[in-house]
Amino acid sequence: MVSDVIPSPNHGERRDGKAADMIILHYTGMTDTESALKRLCTAGTDVSAHYIVLEDGRVVQSVQESRRAWHAGQSIWSGDEDINSRSIGVEIVNRGHDWGYPDFPLRQIAAVIALCRGIIIRRNIPAHHVLGHSDVAPGRKKDPGEKFPWSALAASGVGVFVPPAPIVRGETLMLGTASDAVKAMQQQLASYGYGVPVNGSFDAKTMEVVTAFQRHFRPERIDGVADQSTLATLEAVIARKPKTAPEPLTPLPPPAIA
Repeated sequence: MVSDVIPSPNHGERRDGKAADMIILHYTGMTDTESALKRLCTAGTDVSAHYIVLEDGRVVQSVQESRRAWHAGQSIWSGDEDINSRSIGVEIVNRGHDWGYPDFPLRQIAAVIALCRGIIIRRNIPAHHVLGHSDVAPGRKKDPGEKFPWSALAASGVGVFVPPAPIVRGETLMLGTASDAVKAMQQQLASYGYGVPVNGSFDAKTMEVVTAFQRHFRPERIDGVADQSTLATLEAVIARKPKTAPEPLTPLPPPAIA
């Protein structure tokens, strides 16, 4: 899978003996490939990723999987605030929301799928641990964004996706709402892994998490309002959360270095 190795000096030891059990997908959010590679592979920028997937489908490895790359920043999942120590970071070259946010080329997505399948096989990563940067850093990050084809990945055995429930009129939970229904929704989001308070109050943090959930699982409308579609989609996603170890995938050749 790896077509080139461009070492980054920005990495360290995984802390507390943690092993990678997550994949975090990003977009580079820069104007061009050269700028993204320079930022991720230059000392002093304090950012890096294990892999960088170019628009033409080539895969560059910058940090060995055994090392802690600096890609997730301030983030949280299932109560763990050191996501870098337990994840493999994959940067996908795309200009992102600040620069027009183009579609992801098919060859690039095919490469992302093949790369992730290999990581999943080597590290036995469960489907619900393949996440976007926005999932682990809601309110702070949008990547890989609503155009990212999570459904295509899930169809190939990478990550979780369900058909979003249709958007219909009905009661909604929104900023300022305080109720048992809000608490039940927060409990569901937290049970999946999102860093959300469980207090029955639809506060700003809850709105950020609902927005992140929509961006991943219900991208047709991203407004931070928990309408009937969002709540039904959340129920379906929770039902898909694996209860056991993932089924083995067809083995793929390992990357150049791992």
